[in-house]
Amino acid sequence: MVSRPTIRDLADAAGVSVSTVNRVINQPESVRLPTRNRVLHAAEDIGFYGLGSIETAIMKSRETHTIGVLLQQSDRAFYRGLGNALEQIAESYQNARIVLKLEYLSDLNPENVAARIRNLGNQCEAIAVVAAEHPRVSQAINDVQTTDTPVIALIAPLSADGEVGYVGLDSWKVGRTAAWGFDKMCREQGEIAILVGNPRYRNQELNEIGFRSYFREHASGFTLLEPLSTFESLAIAKELTTELIRDHPNLKGIFVSGGGITGVLEAMRHAPHDRELIVIGYELFEATRNGLIDGTMTMSICHPIFPLARQTIQSLIDAKTRGVVAGATTTHLNFEIYTSQNI
Repeated sequence: MVSRPTIRDLADAAGVSVSTVNRVINQPESVRLPTRNRVLHAAEDIGFYGLGSIETAIMKSRETHTIGVLLQQSDRAFYRGLGNALEQIAESYQNARIVLKLEYLSDLNPENVAARIRNLGNQCEAIAVVAAEHPRVSQAINDVQTTDTPVIALIAPLSADGEVGYVGLDSWKVGRTAAWGFDKMCREQGEIAILVGNPRYRNQELNEIGFRSYFREHASGFTLLEPLSTFESLAIAKELTTELIRDHPNLKGIFVSGGGITGVLEAMRHAPHDRELIVIGYELFEATRNGLIDGTMTMSICHPIFPLARQTIQSLIDAKTRGVVAGATTTHLNFEIYTSQNI
């Protein structure tokens, strides 16, 4: 009959002393996390009879972080995908227990956004927010940070009296990269249209600044049209694109700097076949993937979803640990670029 592994066997398998194993079981907070994990993995490997007790003890010893994330409409594929990634990262986080309060905003009215920020801030130790710049939103961030709850701007930078952290892309570089794409891919110089979702999203404003700076420096033969706002609406984006194609015979490309790419692609599918237009927009989801495949979209500049989710969780934990008075940090992620050739 094969005997069950003993505590001595577990200590030998983990490369620690018997007293360390006993402390992992009875006083896990007194043992360093890497050692706790090594004992746990060794218990799994040798089939130690007290595995459940070790798992329970280690779980109870983990610090708990209650963090909140306020995203925008759940019916938008990008935010739904980001929300799913945040939940997966929080659930699998190894170094602590994460209580994630994830909310979506349907009503983007500044008063509602501000109220939701305050409400989430009251429930959490640190929060991340996707929002447009507005005095009411800034005041809500001020109110939350006054209670020593740090606020991080996600995707679009935000301002307040105190420092606000940021996790997202370097939007100036995004704009210059999009401009480079038009410069290299347009067969002839001509007009380039710029569509923004809402000019109060600072990432979109920075996109445009970088976009224009590239053309001033490298491609002055193009004419950049004044930006048009889609208000994040598929229908408005479709209508604006149809009008641009109809009214601008020298149009060579469309840069979708904000929301509305799905409407742009619908309009492109009804464009005259003799119009060869370069379309560069954001993110990779079903509509943009299909656009790249059928040629109505040329290039997509994308947030790396899981790195973005992982960095958001880590930045919130770090902000909670440091506290508001320690100051905010900015993290720029590398963006991904997709064309029909690499999806």
